[in-house]
Amino acid sequence: MGQLAFLFPGQGTQYPGMGQALYEQSKAARTILDQAEKQKPGLIDICFSGPMERLTETENAQPALFAVSLAAAKMAEELGLKPDVTAGFSLGEWTACAFSGMLGVDQALSLVLKRGSWMQECAKKHPGGMAAVLRISAGELHELLKGYENVYPVNYNTQEQTVIAAKNDDLDAFLGFLKANGKRFVKLNVSGAFHSPLMKEASLQLQAALDKENISEPALPVYSNLTALPYVFSEARSTLAKQASSRVLWADTILNMAKSGVDTFLELGPGKVLSGFVTKLLPEAKVFQADNPDSLRAAANEIRSAT
Repeated sequence: MGQLAFLFPGQGTQYPGMGQALYEQSKAARTILDQAEKQKPGLIDICFSGPMERLTETENAQPALFAVSLAAAKMAEELGLKPDVTAGFSLGEWTACAFSGMLGVDQALSLVLKRGSWMQECAKKHPGGMAAVLRISAGELHELLKGYENVYPVNYNTQEQTVIAAKNDDLDAFLGFLKANGKRFVKLNVSGAFHSPLMKEASLQLQAALDKENISEPALPVYSNLTALPYVFSEARSTLAKQASSRVLWADTILNMAKSGVDTFLELGPGKVLSGFVTKLLPEAKVFQADNPDSLRAAANEIRSAT
């Protein structure tokens, strides 16, 4: 077996009941969730009981996913798994930074709470949306975007899936153009044009907040959404702040991990979105997803047996 990567999902994968079995069966996971509860009272109840409408609100979804994904990683450590590298998609990058020790758990969660609030404020000021464009390359999408300079490619998920973001009128105009040309897309159920220049104010607020924070050298490489490469520690604050209004280079991140020797990927947290992307990018890779004790034990057994 080559190297192991821990991956952490972003917003949109949450569901009522997430984290409850972790809380009940893992001491390390329970510690993380109790820490999160102290910072945001009521968070555990939202995770365990929902309802979905409440759990989907950005101010709840982001800290909930952060806490549950980190709790899953701590149980994975209890089971003897030790990753060589880590990364997260959008919000998940903050989980990766906390897991690596670059940020403390309380410190990271405090910033995640602010990030969600600031991004939502930007979304209200600049109403917009996002859509996944399917079955065409990023290069072809860039050609199609000529003449639509206010529509931004933001999430480069796989070789043939890129998410775009824009103000509502600009997005609708471009999606109409895609439909007329027989191109496939799926409009995403999100409340803003995230990871686009429309989120610049949130990035500036995050930069000001991070400038006041002490950060530590990570215990393992953390791959950045912004560069698709491991963080350069001297640039960590600006790299993390810019992430809110910049592209997520996910496909390149996974391919760069593979080039460095990673052949096993464990997605820790709700949903299988990242696992699906990795499988499309690297069909030969060993890919696992776990967000509860049973799936964590099964993944740990398979990963350990391959070493």
